[in-house]
Amino acid sequence: MAYEFDFSAVTPAAVNVLADGMLVSLRITLVAIVFGVIWGTLLAMMRLSHIKPLRWFAMFYVNLFRSIPLVMVLLWFFLIMPQLLQKLFNLSPSNDLRMTSALVAFSLFEAAYYSEIIRAGINSVARGQIGAAFALGLSYPQAMRLVVLPQAFRNMVPLLLTQGIVLFQDTSLVYVSALADFFGRAYSIGERNGRIIELLFVAGAVYFVICFSMSLLVKRYREKALA
Repeated sequence: MAYEFDFSAVTPAAVNVLADGMLVSLRITLVAIVFGVIWGTLLAMMRLSHIKPLRWFAMFYVNLFRSIPLVMVLLWFFLIMPQLLQKLFNLSPSNDLRMTSALVAFSLFEAAYYSEIIRAGINSVARGQIGAAFALGLSYPQAMRLVVLPQAFRNMVPLLLTQGIVLFQDTSLVYVSALADFFGRAYSIGERNGRIIELLFVAGAVYFVICFSMSLLVKRYREKALA
């Protein structure tokens, strides 16, 4: 007997619940992008540094996080971060730190990937640029901040945005910490109403529309930049 789809569970109330879950997913995405890019930039500069301890630390960090599944990192931080924060700040065990754990885990994990993108972007800038900056009397930090990094970021914007799309998709993994993101709420609504297939279909369609639309925007930006 063929399965009969029934989308009656997608009520206005369910849509409101899904919208709240989408806000959680977007919050994780935006925070992880901002802090991931900032920390990733510092890591990239460490990788390019002539100071060996800094270069070794950055190499170890990037290789560590790029060699471990994201879901495992989320579990580590979900199990360890709440206890650590409670001890450091004398917080009550009743405080819900799942969001904080997820934000820290995603930011640190994504920084390893952003670091490689940013390092490639820095290397794409002609070496003559930094030489010209030195000739103008700029120090190395000033040359990086005012000359190299602005050009590097302009070159790597499409890659950074593409990684952001991947990050948005990966936010669905926060289900391991029982955090109610968009995917988690869709699954719980489907499970409660006995319509998991329908709710997962709706969730998949929403993910597709958002990610495909963003991919088209990135493609258009890349074509415009190359024109």
